Amino acid sequence: MCLFLILLAFGPRSAIAVWWLVEPVRWSATFGSFILPLLGFLFIPWTTLMYVLVAPNGVNGLDYLWLGLAIAADIASYSAGGVYGRRRGVSAT
Repeated sequence: MCLFLILLAFGPRSAIAVWWLVEPVRWSATFGSFILPLLGFLFIPWTTLMYVLVAPNGVNGLDYLWLGLAIAADIASYSAGGVYGRRRGVSAT
């Protein structure tokens, strides 16, 4: 568990890679093919992590809240990159 939290500090993609190597059966049970986790790895890593965490028991109740927070984290990570890029461009001139 501690290793997983350290990997999250490095970013969700590193946690996805290690978790998939450690527990491939859980990933196979959650997703039917390799395409969806790959797309999740590339575009929505926080949501992919949260979905793998909650989906094997079925998504219900507070699981939707957790998935919503993960979607918000993905959106925030993309929008924060845009703000940083604009600030960097303004300070460079």
